[in-house]
Amino acid sequence: MASASAQISLYLLLLTLFSKTHLTLSLRDLKPNPNGSSNSSQSIADVHDLLPQYGLPKGLLPNNVKSYSLTEDGSFEIFLESPCYVHFDQLVYYNKHIKGKLSYGEVSDVSGIQAKKLFIWVSVTGIHRDKGSDSVEFYVGALSEKLPAKQFEDIPDCKNKACHGIRSGSVESI
Repeated sequence: MASASAQISLYLLLLTLFSKTHLTLSLRDLKPNPNGSSNSSQSIADVHDLLPQYGLPKGLLPNNVKSYSLTEDGSFEIFLESPCYVHFDQLVYYNKHIKGKLSYGEVSDVSGIQAKKLFIWVSVTGIHRDKGSDSVEFYVGALSEKLPAKQFEDIPDCKNKACHGIRSGSVESI
């Protein structure tokens, strides 16, 4: 009797996993428009290819994205191979797990990304880009800072250490 209930439990677990995977994959087939409607398009396997469809530059995330999921309401989760650092105008830390809510030109309720300002790390809570703007605005609570969108055109390489600068051909870690 115990083996029959174990088989049923395993079957239900597999059915649940399959249905969640199917939901995630089918939601990747939606192509957002600036007016908020959706059209069917080819499946998007790489989150870097999804970002421009939401009016955001593809280089907002590092190159070590392992997987992502996006729900109908725009809630997303991104999993990196490992936590890492990227140097834009400021040093940015990406946690292994990033989440938030995606809508056209905007990412809100962000968790898992921090930027170093002077000597302290601050959590990025939102990202905004106006259509046609040449800058991306990053929010840290009620404060914000605009950076040139050109910095985020290319997908940045992930570094496992925070690099401050280059001296005599060697990288100095902080």
